[in-house]
Amino acid sequence: MIKTEYIIRSNEPIADGVYRMRLEGDTGAIKAPGQFIDISVPELFLRRPISVSDWDASGLTIIYKVVGAGTDKLSAMRPGAALPALSGLGNGFDMDKCARHTAVIGGGVGVPPMYGLAKRLLERGHEVTAMLGFNGTGDMMLVQEFEALGCRTLVSTADGSFGVRGFVTALLPMADFGSFCACGPEPMLRALEGAVGDKPGQISLEERMGCGFGACMGCTKQTKNGPKRVCKDGPVFDREVLIW
Repeated sequence: MIKTEYIIRSNEPIADGVYRMRLEGDTGAIKAPGQFIDISVPELFLRRPISVSDWDASGLTIIYKVVGAGTDKLSAMRPGAALPALSGLGNGFDMDKCARHTAVIGGGVGVPPMYGLAKRLLERGHEVTAMLGFNGTGDMMLVQEFEALGCRTLVSTADGSFGVRGFVTALLPMADFGSFCACGPEPMLRALEGAVGDKPGQISLEERMGCGFGACMGCTKQTKNGPKRVCKDGPVFDREVLIW
């Protein structure tokens, strides 16, 4: 973890209430897809944790949904503004545990961190199927970007407006994969746990966080290995240690 400052280079809407922000600055602490940064938003006390969608030597990309005061302020910020942040938080996905053919499964704003994972798995020579679930076409994001990477990309929408009608679990029978990595809202992850059989997997949890680095214990979750802090011990956990 490092304390740093990023400069906004772009901040644009890509779906209903969803923005993509490109930040320039130090990414040296980001070691694995699935890690996050904790942004200090002007005039607000608590930082806002947001997953890293992608990164390179010059900066990173985050994708966030406007759901409260903090993300609303973020959406109004313009290029050139500075954002203090803690960077390189959390553990990220362990790509050494991924099978030759891995499914990356995302729902809603759980989709963005799966992009960076898919990109790096493909660079390692893995076959990747992206399974992306949305409420409807207005929520859809990054579908063309996953396709451009070279992923086989499957999409479900709850209202049937695009792809397969239903939740992301409806996509599971459409691919024969050896392992999976997933991120999304808890109801999605709970349903996935019951539908994916005995395949090995890693699951990134979404949780409210206070400090973002394990000090406040506010995001503690009970696991089969005892209480764990989602921000520090996670947000990624092997599926078999989670209690649903």
